[in-house]
Amino acid sequence: MFLFLYAPIFALILFSFNDTKSMAVWRGFTTKWYVQLFNNEAILTALYYTVTIAVISSIISTVFGTLTAIGIHKMRGKRKKVLLNINYLPVVNTEIVTGVAMMSLFVFVNMDFGFNTMLISHIMFSTPYVILSVLPRLRSMPDNLEEAALDLGATPFYAIRKIILPQIKPGIIAGFLMAFTMSIDDFVISFFNTGNGVSNISIEVYSMARRGIKPEINALSTLMFTVVIILLLMSNKKQSIVGNRRNGG
Repeated sequence: MFLFLYAPIFALILFSFNDTKSMAVWRGFTTKWYVQLFNNEAILTALYYTVTIAVISSIISTVFGTLTAIGIHKMRGKRKKVLLNINYLPVVNTEIVTGVAMMSLFVFVNMDFGFNTMLISHIMFSTPYVILSVLPRLRSMPDNLEEAALDLGATPFYAIRKIILPQIKPGIIAGFLMAFTMSIDDFVISFFNTGNGVSNISIEVYSMARRGIKPEINALSTLMFTVVIILLLMSNKKQSIVGNRRNGG
């Protein structure tokens, strides 16, 4: 199963060093596609917008999602159920419906399509996933933890900042990473809510598909995959060090 999942990625990495544009024939080892990648203005511009929008939208959606999750967690009764069901809708809904709905909203308010519309659509798309990532951490907290802090003289803001947020930090980080990954990977939402001169990697690849995928995309995908692997290894190493310290190792 893992071979089935990762074989296409390994093929992509292999042919990013192929001395021909074809992915059917191996003509020899070369790194020219990596050189051409950094000279391709269209791909670099798309990469800039992809990373910029992903970082900004992930930060904003993490803040909004965390605060919203805390608010929903404090609610009781029908109001809580209604808000949870409303939050589930964008998650279970198909992306094309969400993308068209956001596009219709921007047309209704007469907003020019471009960087801002794509950023707003990514924030709206990612926030429900952050909420669903943070809520389980809130449910696992002791019910009287915040009340004990307030009884000891802490203000509500201090209790949230020093008591609640550290307890739900893993959920916040997971929500941020999920939002970032979905923003990097998104095509449908971006396609319907972008404007002239603004495109991300997925839109750029889609436009290339009609003429043929350039080998520079293989090189870019290889670099992105390598960065992800390095970050995962660093994260696992850090967790291992923290675990050894806690265990007295």
